[in-house]
Amino acid sequence: MKGKNILDDALFEARPYVEYWDRLKELVEKLWEESTDEKNFIELINEEMERADEPFKTDLRIFLQKFAALISE
Repeated sequence: MKGKNILDDALFEARPYVEYWDRLKELVEKLWEESTDEKNFIELINEEMERADEPFKTDLRIFLQKFAALISE
């Protein structure tokens, strides 16, 4: 895994666009600790998106877009 820096960068980039920042940050950091690699982390985020209601689902989607862009660099 590329490390927590990429997670922090994705959170930083998503922050201006999300409604529930604290909730997103807490969940994402928890899932990061549970995940085995980036692919597993993305799977965990996707599972959370399936369970989430709007507008938090959109917050997760925004974060995931930012995260995916950073890991593909």
